[in-house]
Formats: sequence, C-alpha cells, structure tokens
Amino acid sequence: MLTPEQKRTFVEDGFVKIAAAIPPTMVQEALRAINHSIGTVGKTGADPARYRVNTFCAELRHAPVLTNVFDRPPLLPLVESLLGEGNVLPVDEVQIAPRFPLPVDTEAPPLGGHLDAAGTGTNGAALGTYRRDFTVIAIVYLVDVPGPYCGNFTAWPGSHRETQDYFRRVPHDILSRDMNPPIPVSGTPIMVTGAAGDVILAHHLIRHEGGPNLSPHVRHAIISRISHRQAALFGKQAYTDMWHEWEGITAYTAALA
Repeated sequence: MLTPEQKRTFVEDGFVKIAAAIPPTMVQEALRAINHSIGTVGKTGADPARYRVNTFCAELRHAPVLTNVFDRPPLLPLVESLLGEGNVLPVDEVQIAPRFPLPVDTEAPPLGGHLDAAGTGTNGAALGTYRRDFTVIAIVYLVDVPGPYCGNFTAWPGSHRETQDYFRRVPHDILSRDMNPPIPVSGTPIMVTGAAGDVILAHHLIRHEGGPNLSPHVRHAIISRISHRQAALFGKQAYTDMWHEWEGITAYTAALA
C-alpha cells in the first residue's frame, strides 16, 4: 500500500516512485525472458511494422512472466491504493521498453515529452484518432538506472494539472489533429533514477518521455497502462475531470476538483 506521503506526492507531482517494490525473482525472470527474446527473435519480435516505435519483443507482450508483475502483489495493491480496492482491471498487455545507448559522441536530444493519447498509425491506433482508455501508467525498472541520461522515465512534475487546465479551455478533440498540442508546461523535467525492482506510477495526463541514454548500458523496463474498471464508461471526460477514477486518494484530491 502507498503511504500518505506517497499519495500526497502523487497528487502534487502526478507521479511517484516506490523503491524496491518488485521482488528480485520477478525482476530477474522478466529480464531473462526479454534478453532471450532480443537475442533469438530479434528486437521487434513478431510484428515489426506495428511495434517498431513503441515496444520490443512483441511476442512477449501477453506473456504471464510479464503481465503477472502488474496483476499480482506487490504492484496490484499499490495501484489499488490510488484507484480503490477492486477497481483495477487485469492487465492484458505489457510494453517491453528497453532504451538502448545512443552512438558514441552523440549529444542528447532536447527533452519534449508527450501524452499517451493520439494515434500515430504505428502504436495500435490510426493516425488522426485519439483515445483515453487507461488511468495509470506503471513503469517497472528491471535494471539499475543510477543517474540522469541513462534512459530514465522522465516526467514534468505538475503537468497533469496543466494538461487538465488546457483541455478545459481547448476541446480535447484537438488530439485528432495534433498529437502533441501546445500545452503550457511550467515545471522542469525530472529524469527518475532508481534500482531494479523500483516502480513508478504516473497519472495518464502527465507529460513524459523515455529519456535519452548516454550510458554504456541498456535501460530495461516494462510498462503497462492500467485501467480503472469504469475507464471505458467515463472515457474522454477524464481529460477535464482528472480525479474522477481515483477513489483511493479522494481525501487528497477533493479540494482540487
């Protein structure tokens, strides 16, 4: 379960890291499956056209060795701490997301971030479409990420509130025309460091990206976009009512509605 301090951090920043959340055995089994796939099947697995951009090892995306990380304790109770007990739908797909080192002498590209919403034609949604079919982004580090520019999950603290404010002024169907609309962001991005087994939980409206990797090591992580049981029913209303599905932290969000 999340502590009161972790819940307050989540509400304020839009994301929180939980250290040493996943047991080493689960981490090692997941990492073994991924490295075997990369070494034998190839980095794009069975569906290179669709998964070139947003995942690797496509044949593993429904494998229990990965989905169980999200569907069982200790991660499941952490998500229920946010959404409420019994409100979390089972995970049916995992994104395998290694961040490979950039070439030697390459400078890091600027950080820009994005929302997980608009279709690109290669991410499972058609270009010109957008959807809001999940509530929480859950990231599990499978290796140590000891410093910045190691392929870190990178997020803009407080940008979930700025995103909601933007969509209260600008209809969210702008996402059908512009997958990265000019949403004002005032915070400084944080490259989240951590160790193997650490979990990051993030609000679906947070601005984020997989940061550049200037280290000599592959940053291995798995990601799932987890849904409240009524996410499909509430749908795109969540762009302007960002705390509707977060029954586990109502005591912290009530004043912000």
